[in-house]
Amino acid sequence: MLPTAYNMGTEIMQIPGAVVIRNEMIHETRIIPVDGRPRISAQIRSYMGDSRRRWEGDTLVIETTNFNGKVGITRNGNTLLTSPELKLTERLTRIAADTLIYEATVDDARTWTRPWKVSLPLKQHPEYQFFEYACHEGNYAMRNILSAERAAEKKSGSN
Repeated sequence: MLPTAYNMGTEIMQIPGAVVIRNEMIHETRIIPVDGRPRISAQIRSYMGDSRRRWEGDTLVIETTNFNGKVGITRNGNTLLTSPELKLTERLTRIAADTLIYEATVDDARTWTRPWKVSLPLKQHPEYQFFEYACHEGNYAMRNILSAERAAEKKSGSN
């Protein structure tokens, strides 16, 4: 949810049984159950962790645990690396018809000496549209991969 260089759209939807938060950067989607189900086993770890939500007045509180320790907090998840002990507590509060305040508390005693917080406004922009997260300009990988395979086929006579 923290800003990076580009593709910073965030879409928040409520569907039956869940709140869905979709981030444009690296096209991540979090599905947060709202039906009171228990957390998954602490043995199950992932990059996005296991999120559960509750309400504190008008504030949606999302607590996420079960991270795999291979994700960072900033720059597409590749800096400020965290440990599997990370607990992320996020708060979303509407302060105007088109604005939410996003607050997060990062608690990871194996990485930092104490929890720290960040806060930023999320302003609604109905005209904004998500774009596929993909790098194309100057990307010669596919051409090189295919030409190398064609050369290998010619050499082996299996074309």
